[in-house]
Amino acid sequence: MRRAWSILTAAALAAAGFLAAGPPAAAADADLVRNGGFEAGLDGWSCSAGSGAPVTSPVHGGTSALRATPAGQDNARCSQTVTVAPDSAYTLTAWVQGAYVYLGASGTGTTDVSAWTQSPGAWKQLTTGFRTGPSTTSVTVYTHGWYGQPGHLTDDVTLVGPDPGGPGQPQPPAAPTGLTGTATSSSTVALAWSAVPGATSYLVHRDGAAPLPSGTPAATVTGLAPATAHTFRVSAVNAAGESARSAPVTVTTGTGGGGDGGGIPAHALVGYLHASFANGSGYLRMADVPASWDVINLAFGEPTSVTSGDIRFRLCPVAECPNVETPAEFKAAIKAKQAAGKKVLISIGGQNGQVQLSTVAARDAFVTSVSRIIDEYGLDGLDIDFEGHSLSLATGDTDFRAPTTPVIVNLISAIKILKARYGAGFVLTMAPETFFVQLGHQFYGSGPWGGQDPRAGAYLPVIHALRDDLTLLHVQDYNSGPIMGLDGQYHSMGGADFHIAMNDMLLTGFPVAGNSARVFPALRPDQVAIGLPATTNAGNGHTSPAEVTRALDCLTKNTGCGSYRPHGAWPGLRGLMTWSINWDRFGGWEFSRNFDAYYGSTG
Repeated sequence: MRRAWSILTAAALAAAGFLAAGPPAAAADADLVRNGGFEAGLDGWSCSAGSGAPVTSPVHGGTSALRATPAGQDNARCSQTVTVAPDSAYTLTAWVQGAYVYLGASGTGTTDVSAWTQSPGAWKQLTTGFRTGPSTTSVTVYTHGWYGQPGHLTDDVTLVGPDPGGPGQPQPPAAPTGLTGTATSSSTVALAWSAVPGATSYLVHRDGAAPLPSGTPAATVTGLAPATAHTFRVSAVNAAGESARSAPVTVTTGTGGGGDGGGIPAHALVGYLHASFANGSGYLRMADVPASWDVINLAFGEPTSVTSGDIRFRLCPVAECPNVETPAEFKAAIKAKQAAGKKVLISIGGQNGQVQLSTVAARDAFVTSVSRIIDEYGLDGLDIDFEGHSLSLATGDTDFRAPTTPVIVNLISAIKILKARYGAGFVLTMAPETFFVQLGHQFYGSGPWGGQDPRAGAYLPVIHALRDDLTLLHVQDYNSGPIMGLDGQYHSMGGADFHIAMNDMLLTGFPVAGNSARVFPALRPDQVAIGLPATTNAGNGHTSPAEVTRALDCLTKNTGCGSYRPHGAWPGLRGLMTWSINWDRFGGWEFSRNFDAYYGSTG
């Protein structure tokens, strides 16, 4: 089971003519497989769906071997990526025990190879060989069983051939050690590990998902299934390549929905109250907001300057709103709404309130000032309504799962700090425009070659990083250009099909910038509400009550869907959001009455 023994064994077998399937090893060749005898457990190896484990008996050599067991549609594949030299001959061998056990190599740059044994019984040696392509620097060696077969054993895996290293040659870093994981919510795990000398970045591997890049020896993995055991490994990366993977750590996520905010009805009506201005629709006192409204967003808290992070909120001036209540009356009305089970939030931003948290100082000012507003008025949480140029992605920031742009990173951090400060009952909602969310299906940031609008899809990393804290996402399905849906067709605002297509994307998930390896995961139905203007005066894309009802029927029951067919039915869809409560009053309460009629009759 030692490397020297493996080399001698391979050379002796080659001399005897038993390795005709592969080229002979030269005297200077080396065994390049890490932990081929599994003496260090699964260090360096990755096994599908947790199918492999080290055992101490039976073994072929040393004190340990690999036992892997196929289950269902999984063939118990265990693999390792090995750095090799281009245009060179290699011999791959392993000792196996069991029926239909395979040994192979892929990514050779020429012809991928494999060998297998058909009959169970005593240990058998499998051998194959290949020559790497002229630019090949790594291959994947693997072993697996076959569907429906019992567990099999593998031991003493070797890959003998030219060592790609040598004096002065850069080498991949060592495998990370010290990996630990903690479930921080029902769908999030925080990982940390020891820094690896010479590593420039890391990759987090989980349950067969696409690797998650990290620039530091820590990562937060989101979007996980609740109450489920998830297995993680980490590899280190530098210019010479990727290390072997770390020893695994398994973390079980908790139960529960997370981010629910508590106390919001299963089907909720959300509206914005013009608390700091009238906007042509007239001022409406907090005490006079009808009971139909479950979540009331105070519009707006705005910054002292675009980059200060210092958010201020004041009631509408008497000169603009003659019937405005006093601050004491306003606060008392908020308490009365809360006593009736309503949630009252401060909404930050809006059309005129550009907020760019480009520095840590701006982030801290945001946290301090927003906390001051929440505390002063006794509010239930926060609505993020960043529009215009508040959010954009820096050139080169191309992965929504690991953002690097300061205004994005600092906003995520600020909200997490606020969430931690106020606890599980903190209500968090967001009201982005389609340009910042669904357009990300086609375009993300400035694109791989630059030149695109850097705001495209810029909300996606914020939503993704905060999905476990998010109570409601109500994208503004108005004031929008045509947006491509999951059917590959463009959809225009104003009718049911637009709302169906846009929200189907949120409830189904979608590839970002068309990249199938980077899929924005679906949100829970209870996290999604449809955002609409209350009247034709409130915004472009007003949708008639009949079309709103048709959109709800299609998304919740799959009836009346028209030309667009969603990928499911979601009776748990949370409800509707509108701009605004004031405009709905201006329109004779048509919007809220339609909501009440629909959910009053459908439950």
